[in-house]
Amino acid sequence: MEFVQNYNPLDNIWLSAFVAFLPIALFFLCLVVFKLKGYVAGFLTMFLATLIALFVYHMPFDKVFSSLAYGFLYGLWPIAWIIIAAIFLYKLSVKSGYFDILRDSIIAITPDQRIQVVLIGFCFGAFLEGAIGFGGPVAITAALLVGLGLRPLYAAGLCMIANTAPVAFGAVGIPIIAMAKLVNVPAIDISAMTGLMLPPLSVFIPFFLVFLMNGFKGVRETWPVLLVAGLSFAIVQHYTATYLGPELPDIASAIVSIVATTIFLKFWQPKNIFKFDSQKEEIKTQKNHSTSEVILAWSPFVILIGMIVIWTMPSFKGLFASDGILNFSTLKFNFDSLASIYQTQPVVAENKAVKSLFELPLINTVGTSIFLTALISMLLLKVKPSEAISTFGETLNEMKFAILTIGLVLAFAYIANYSGISASLALALAHTGNAFAFFSPMVGWIGVFLTGSDTSANLLFGTLQQVTARQLDIPEILFLAANTVGGVVGKMISPQSIAVACAAVGLVGRESELFRFTVKYSVGFIILVGLMTAFIAFVIPEVIPVVTH
Repeated sequence: MEFVQNYNPLDNIWLSAFVAFLPIALFFLCLVVFKLKGYVAGFLTMFLATLIALFVYHMPFDKVFSSLAYGFLYGLWPIAWIIIAAIFLYKLSVKSGYFDILRDSIIAITPDQRIQVVLIGFCFGAFLEGAIGFGGPVAITAALLVGLGLRPLYAAGLCMIANTAPVAFGAVGIPIIAMAKLVNVPAIDISAMTGLMLPPLSVFIPFFLVFLMNGFKGVRETWPVLLVAGLSFAIVQHYTATYLGPELPDIASAIVSIVATTIFLKFWQPKNIFKFDSQKEEIKTQKNHSTSEVILAWSPFVILIGMIVIWTMPSFKGLFASDGILNFSTLKFNFDSLASIYQTQPVVAENKAVKSLFELPLINTVGTSIFLTALISMLLLKVKPSEAISTFGETLNEMKFAILTIGLVLAFAYIANYSGISASLALALAHTGNAFAFFSPMVGWIGVFLTGSDTSANLLFGTLQQVTARQLDIPEILFLAANTVGGVVGKMISPQSIAVACAAVGLVGRESELFRFTVKYSVGFIILVGLMTAFIAFVIPEVIPVVTH
């Protein structure tokens, strides 16, 4: 039995959008007002979305059930697997004792914890986002910052905010590449427009991180190094996005920013060194370590970079293609009832079936590359196999509620997408006429909130942005880029991201605290991005790059 999505089931787009918004409103209330645990909020949100899909959107029960199952499984693999492997790697470093050496080596670059957050959360996090994406960057950097003495909530919240600048070009440019294929626009054109909109945010983020930690006083004391970190990142981001395409901006920008900031710190340090209270006494006992000890302490993360490079190489990915020798390692099964769910105009150009094939890549997934890094690190750091097994079991035990939360959140995302709930919200905003120039990024923001992924949000709403731009006679690459940029500031409140970050720092069950920390900043950012998009559209349209096709 076919199910063709109906985006206006109540024959009034605003009323339909209001009903579609109810699960999101419930999620906000669960976390902000009632302060429920993440998995409880996720279950209630999923349950309400299921009722709306069944009785408002008239989605057949078998398709509702399959959508929930598909989303829950996707939450387990690859999302939860990435986080489990990342936390396992971090815990092995701690158990071996070498994390203390790694921490001391970072302090040797700068003992100021405001700058450490910029180096790790912003610079190193951007590199990881560019290479792997999928929540791994926040998990790894937040765990590192907790090890350096930051309070868990602070570490998670700051890393989620720091992760905004690189998300658009995450996982080697996949969000933009996927959208470009969908809407048949050259990827470099969308990349160039995104590379024009993001740099101001990239310069601002290091300053904002320090402001959150230490107010204007902290910004005044550290502004030279913050300018070096942010400006070097933004310049390279703009250049690579404009002239080279979407694959390299994050990786290149992060490397240049790390090198420039580290060199600058050789010649300049803030007069007043900032440390959190918990670290003030501990830092006094800092030891000097040999070069070999420092190299060994950093080896897990150096190996991780190498593994990520291998995993993203086309030649390696080719091994898992349909004719590749390792194709057997990807398990595939089809949700037959999903194959007859069709998206329709204006969300897609012509009726199109949703994805029904579930792929479970045992090797060709980022989580496996991190897990193999952990096994190699176990040998290098001389962690006993029995202790490593115990540590892995400990990781799974600590993660059990986080895994459940991620699964429930992804189940909600898929029922919202496959029923048409998500599209109803976007279409209502598209009915605002020229005001849509302001609301265009909000569509991407909602998309990332619902799916946890800028790629998914771009695939979900790319065609809608294109069609609306043509109706308003505005260059389509502006709205396509706005969808991407709006999505990056929605990442910090995505239920999936919240669950991942809490799992990384041991705050499982306290997702409401992290959500309340980030939501006000996310709302502020999306308003600014909306104003920027409208300003470009109606005041300075000449800066929009000319489409090359």
